[in-house]
Amino acid sequence: MSFMFNPYDYVDPQAVNRPHLPAALGAELTVGGDKAAKKLLEKLPADGALFVDGYVGADFGTLVEALAGQDEKLTVFAVSDTYKSSDELEKMLAESLPEDRVIDPVLLFGRFIERDVESLFDAAKVADLREKIAAAKRNGRALVFGCGALCAALRDLADVSAFIDVTPLRVTRRIQEGRVANLGDAKKRPKAAIFRRMYYYDYEIMMEHRRGLIDRASIDFYIDDNIDYKPVMLPLATLKELFKVLVSTPFRCTPVYLEGVWGGFFVKNLRHLPDDMRNCAWVFDMIPNEVSVQIKVGGTTVNIPFSTVFKATAEQLMGKESVRRFGDHFPIRFNYDDTLGGSGNMSIQVHPPQKYANENFGEPFQQDESYYVVKTNGSKTYLGLQDDCDPEEFFAMVKRAENEHIPFDHDKYVNSFPSEQGDQFLLPGGTIHASGRNQIVLEIGSYTIGSYTFKLYDYLRRDLEGNPRPIHSIHGRNVLVTERRRSKVDGVLRPRPVTVREGDGFKEEIVGEHDLIYFSLRRLSFERDISDDTRGEKFHVLTLVEGDEVLVYSKADPTRCYHQKFMDVVVVPASMGEYGIINLGTTPCKVNKTMLK
Repeated sequence: MSFMFNPYDYVDPQAVNRPHLPAALGAELTVGGDKAAKKLLEKLPADGALFVDGYVGADFGTLVEALAGQDEKLTVFAVSDTYKSSDELEKMLAESLPEDRVIDPVLLFGRFIERDVESLFDAAKVADLREKIAAAKRNGRALVFGCGALCAALRDLADVSAFIDVTPLRVTRRIQEGRVANLGDAKKRPKAAIFRRMYYYDYEIMMEHRRGLIDRASIDFYIDDNIDYKPVMLPLATLKELFKVLVSTPFRCTPVYLEGVWGGFFVKNLRHLPDDMRNCAWVFDMIPNEVSVQIKVGGTTVNIPFSTVFKATAEQLMGKESVRRFGDHFPIRFNYDDTLGGSGNMSIQVHPPQKYANENFGEPFQQDESYYVVKTNGSKTYLGLQDDCDPEEFFAMVKRAENEHIPFDHDKYVNSFPSEQGDQFLLPGGTIHASGRNQIVLEIGSYTIGSYTFKLYDYLRRDLEGNPRPIHSIHGRNVLVTERRRSKVDGVLRPRPVTVREGDGFKEEIVGEHDLIYFSLRRLSFERDISDDTRGEKFHVLTLVEGDEVLVYSKADPTRCYHQKFMDVVVVPASMGEYGIINLGTTPCKVNKTMLK
């Protein structure tokens, strides 16, 4: 997994879901700050208090200005005035954000510590705000706005409430533009420091806060704030109806595209990405906490963070067993690494196994990965060490490259296999690996809160901004499983497909399973069509890896369907039950199917 620090500012118009919705739902949407303000004030009693909460990066200013402009007697309070001081928050989070540049050169890693939104607040300041709100209501109406406004200590005072939501892409771009800082932080910090705290604290507490407000129906309205100065507001009941329909049909998330030093051009051309993109290195097609879901409602497209969706619909979307094991986290992530036509290999890297991730980073889950080769042009995939590799000699070369900037022949130590289309590689934590130049791999991995890619060798490259790319030799050495060598991984981490069912013109194979990895990787091959069944128990994620276009549809109600194009990643909710896939092209199809074991 990668933290999303600098995504390309592009919302893919092809990734819009058009489920069959009641026609009346479109009339429930209110578009524009002035219109939203008018509707909120119409609902607010003459002596009432309006609370406007929101996710990190929400543009409160547009709505607050519209509200104040329509009610001269509205007394406005910023809930941020009740936060703990910047120094108090920094001290509280010091354990989560250690500063050791020897082991973590650019301060990327942190430690997850369970906290909630209440940890932001100073109790005495909150008590004072309650008194001020009461006084304001005696003379008119009150408005309280900001992240956490509907915290447990204040929400009983709300007569009308709303939550402003923002997609991860929009939050990230606003941070890059200097419009967003960490909650309650008064200090000027580098962007990297802001992002690190966001991932380990701000994002986490606000995701859980948002989930709780929706689950308890503690808000009256939900506001999509992803187009600057043009919010889209809908009643909570309408939002829940959208969720209900969405998790009964196949759907696609909105990808996020990122440039990179080794980036290729296949996806850029395939999906007609903007001409001024330098390349496309990563496609976060379905990394749960980084993507959103676009839904067409009447004539308006609503853009909702996927994390808002899956936390509100956990059992219907993921199934009871997934919720029992992983809580309300969507446990599998999907992205493409595109080096086709790019300038080089991905870095030689390794990820931590579960025990190390838990002990060092407080992670409740593990970081395992897999590569499925979608396209290749004479490339290779690195996996494991060479049989005759001396680990001590290898790490001496790694340290020399890191400290003295002296290159070395990584192929002497790191094993590689020639890549063929359809190859599946398994990368449980501790396995050294990399994708080579000139291929597209579908990377499927387990869920983690943080990002733990320990780079061991990166060919002395600099990033696109000219900065040296960091090496994490200490963590890497700690977690590398040196027994995973060519003769041990071939046939195990590069497994042979096993057929589990077949019939007239179709076949399903297991292409990747391992005791250390909690998901199963399957391949559905068919000429005309194929059927499957979630049994109401396990979600499936489908990726069209060969073929032009298919239709994924519910057997119970064929109107619940999605037209899936080549390389689209589509979620089939656990609640869907029996479904079919029809080939709409002229050549046979292959679909990668991922599910929990």
